[in-house]
Amino acid sequence: MSSASSAKRLTIAVVGLGSIGGVTTACLAAARRHEVSACVRQPIATLTLERGDEAIGVAVRVLTDPVAASPVDWVLLCTKTPATASTAPWLQRLCTPATKVAVLQNGIDHAVRVAPLTGGASVIPVIVYYNAERLAPDRVRLRQVGDDDFVVADDAVGRAFAQLFDGTPLRVRLSEDFTTLLWRKLLMNATANPISALTLQRQAVFRRADVQALSLAVLAEAIAVGRAEGARLASDEAQRIMTQVLGYSPELGTSMYFDRLAGRPLEVDALTGAIVAAGERHGIPTPLNRALLTLLRAVSDAATEK
Repeated sequence: MSSASSAKRLTIAVVGLGSIGGVTTACLAAARRHEVSACVRQPIATLTLERGDEAIGVAVRVLTDPVAASPVDWVLLCTKTPATASTAPWLQRLCTPATKVAVLQNGIDHAVRVAPLTGGASVIPVIVYYNAERLAPDRVRLRQVGDDDFVVADDAVGRAFAQLFDGTPLRVRLSEDFTTLLWRKLLMNATANPISALTLQRQAVFRRADVQALSLAVLAEAIAVGRAEGARLASDEAQRIMTQVLGYSPELGTSMYFDRLAGRPLEVDALTGAIVAAGERHGIPTPLNRALLTLLRAVSDAATEK
């Protein structure tokens, strides 16, 4: 008997049905191994997942009011970081001390952001690598751009998270050096997201030599901060990340780019803000990241005031 067929059926609530949450929900619901609910503002009957040349529609159990929620085994928190506080009513109803809350958000301070809202539930940071795009409230697109879709720490809780995705197309890697990988993802995000959002261009903008030079300088500041935070980053880390960015298809967009197009607040403080704040803690100057932070906050604040 396979592990997928013999595993215990669990209750999973996905909070936030944007690009990441939509893909995650669709993949888990299609596998039919667990009881999956989506916690959203507006109801939908079917969620369609585009992957390659395929499009599959899956029925999704939807909750639109936290009052209707009850405790679950797992919560997958998939909102953007600025919306974290707004999930408190959901987390209060969904969580007990036995619940595990996997945070599928950008940044490095997952537990700091989320733990105060969970009523003693365990908080597990998750690195998300796949490219997801929300095409409509009930339609998402998955592009798998690397060898892994999620990375978690190689411990008992991380292994339990990985088992949730048995039988789905999403691949989970277990890492013994999660801090380094977390910072590598932050470095990627803190380069690609700000520049694509500020220029309102997709990955094609990184084909410009001047943009590459700026990106490498931004990365150099952030890498110095990451090393001070305990990440074991390579001597050629900046060039490695730039090579990875250039390896993505030019038509791919970043989450911050899509947020700006939609007029939503940006995840600026979880990305560039986290680098600047960590630099201040360690006395490391970050003038380029600070300049990006100022510009991004101005854009984000304008979206919030609309």
